[in-house]
Amino acid sequence: MADDLDFRENVVVVNFPDESNAYEALTSVKELDSQGQLGVRAAAVVARHEDGSVVVKDEIGDSGLEGTATGGVLGLLIGILGGPLGVLIGGATGLLIGSLFDLEDSDQSESVLSDISQAIHAGHTALLAEVREQSHEVLDSAMSRVGGEVLRRSVADVEAEISAAEQAQRAAKEQARKELREHRQAEHKAQVNAKVEELKAKLHTRHTASTPSA
Repeated sequence: MADDLDFRENVVVVNFPDESNAYEALTSVKELDSQGQLGVRAAAVVARHEDGSVVVKDEIGDSGLEGTATGGVLGLLIGILGGPLGVLIGGATGLLIGSLFDLEDSDQSESVLSDISQAIHAGHTALLAEVREQSHEVLDSAMSRVGGEVLRRSVADVEAEISAAEQAQRAAKEQARKELREHRQAEHKAQVNAKVEELKAKLHTRHTASTPSA
């Protein structure tokens, strides 16, 4: 048995124009896992709609049960890709998550999430999986047989960008709340000022009406 150090944990995405090929790919990775050639933590067949949103069509977890991939790294990734931020990331220009934060690695100019999201084309279906693999050849060969090409990124890099994306979402929500509060406060102040001016005008009118003519 190979040492654990020989294995790498990756998130892989394989895009397919034909949905049936994505399901074949899911079956293939399950077989590789059962044969001990590949460790599958979780896998899902996802589809990207024309509006950019991503939905889960089928999924498995490391327990081998259907519908158990919604936790862990893959679940978080799908949650981001399927939300509003994912639509932005999957856009034509892409959203570089790293640019939202001061990254220690100044050479990092690519976004892992952007790479993954843009690999899932609009109107297409894809296999997303979190795997442990000793060699790229096993999965690459299996996906090639069903007409797919593998894009892989390390789980560590994906986790780091998921954390950054979640921070960005929280910051955006907080900014939205702040702007809403400020808008409501300004609106309330304007209403109060209007009432004061209205009251002043009424008092002035009454005072003018009650003052005898010279």
